[in-house]
Amino acid sequence: MRYALLMHYQELGEGEISAERLAEAMEAFGAYGRALESAGVLLSADVLQPSAVTTTVTCREGGLRVQDGPFAETKEALAGVFVLDVSDLDAAIGWAEKCPGAQWGVLEVRPVATAFVNGGWTR
Repeated sequence: MRYALLMHYQELGEGEISAERLAEAMEAFGAYGRALESAGVLLSADVLQPSAVTTTVTCREGGLRVQDGPFAETKEALAGVFVLDVSDLDAAIGWAEKCPGAQWGVLEVRPVATAFVNGGWTR
C-alpha cells in the first residue's frame, strides 16, 4: 500500500541554521533515503523549497488567478514528501519514526487514495 510521509516544520530564515548543522541534516536525510531504497519501499522523495517562493493557482468563475506566496499563513509549512510502498500503516509509521525530520517537525502519515502509475489511475 502506498503512503505519503508529509514533513511539516517551521521554516527558518537564511542564516538561522549553521552550515555545520545543515550538512549534518543533509547527511541524515541521505542515510534515511538510502535506507528506504535498500528496503525497496521508496517510490519518491522530494524536499520542497521554502514557501516564500510558492505560486498559488486557482480557477474560479471561469478565470485563472495566480498569486505569489503560500495559500495559508502558518508557522509550519510543508517541507517535503516521501512516498512509500509498504505493507500497512504500522510499517509506514515505523519509517516515519526513522525520518530525521521527525526530530524537529511533524510527519503526517497519509494513505494514498489513488496514484497515476504507468499511464493510468490505480488504487
